[in-house]
Amino acid sequence: MSATALFGNYARSKLAFDHGEGVWLVTKDGRRFLDCGSGIAVNSLGHSHPHLVSALQEQAGKLWHVSNLHQTPEGERLAKRLSETTFADKVLFVNSGAEAMEAAIKCARRYHYDNGAPERFHIVTFEGAFHGRTLGTIAAGGQEKYLEGFGPKAPGFDQVPTGDLEALKAVIGPQTAALAIEPIQGEGGIREIPTEYLRALRKLCDENGILLIFDEIQTGVGRTGKLFAHQWSGVEPDIMAVAKGIGGGFPMGACLATEETAKALSPGTHGTTFGGNPLAMAVGNAVLDVVLGDGFLEDVQKKGLNLKQKLAGLVDSHPKVLEQVRGNGLMLGIKCVVPAAEYVAAAYDAGLLAVPAGDNVVRVMPPLTMTDDEIAIAVERLEQAAIAVEEKLVEGAAE
Repeated sequence: MSATALFGNYARSKLAFDHGEGVWLVTKDGRRFLDCGSGIAVNSLGHSHPHLVSALQEQAGKLWHVSNLHQTPEGERLAKRLSETTFADKVLFVNSGAEAMEAAIKCARRYHYDNGAPERFHIVTFEGAFHGRTLGTIAAGGQEKYLEGFGPKAPGFDQVPTGDLEALKAVIGPQTAALAIEPIQGEGGIREIPTEYLRALRKLCDENGILLIFDEIQTGVGRTGKLFAHQWSGVEPDIMAVAKGIGGGFPMGACLATEETAKALSPGTHGTTFGGNPLAMAVGNAVLDVVLGDGFLEDVQKKGLNLKQKLAGLVDSHPKVLEQVRGNGLMLGIKCVVPAAEYVAAAYDAGLLAVPAGDNVVRVMPPLTMTDDEIAIAVERLEQAAIAVEEKLVEGAAE
């Protein structure tokens, strides 16, 4: 029998943390790690942020759960704030990114069904995408490593190479309900989708009467220096999936949509037991208090540029280990020459947490509250990791 009673579906590190302080995570024996993974872009305001802690504690003393059979005033407030700062008119609260994408897919399909076109249920997605781990969202992502062993792929998903407009046009037909894309592919290797391409997608959707879905689960809530990454392009979707940073570490997600599109999910068509519960809504509002505060997003932009420039210098100094810096704001990636997992392990040894991604990339996604001094420490530790990998390369060559 194994030492743990947990399922073995995670390849966990040997680290176990006792508490967190801002951008730092601390083990029980007092070791401090600079968190440049943010729980995979989740801890948007770091650990134990006093405003979030206060909001959660206050709500916990009043009410935890009542279900969506009743009014949720704090949910109404959070939905109003999100609609006032985005393209959306309506918001559906859920518990995770995968649930947010499932809701987006169902909304798009039901929209066409309600408009007399039930044959329009196909969603076109793009190679390198990651949209979640449910049967529907692994089919949407289309990556074989996530599909293998789980039976036939759920129908209704067509995938095309990212950036190939002709391939996209060829697959669009009377069966197409929507296009779904991440403005920056996170799991796919911090690959930015050019503004021109997003504009072309919007144009194709308008010309063909289909919907545009943005997956902003990882890119949203200030991660790139705008509230949502698509706002850099000026292109607006019809539906958007949000999670991770919106809860600042508390499990929550949301599906945002225009008034016309949101009508598709009428009473009885979709639901969630815990989505929009009072605890999540209190934390979500607290996150927006900070992220929408004066100058916060502008500071993220400045810090992101500072970190990206420093990482570019790091790449230039260690060409045998590192190849390229990608991304925007505080959603950055370093493409590696050596296996990304080796560099992540060396970073752990140097006291920094980072997250591997596809295309041999290491994600660097610290809390948005990170200071310039902490950025300097992060780059110093990433350099220590690069030097350690170089030394191993020399030792290997000598053998």
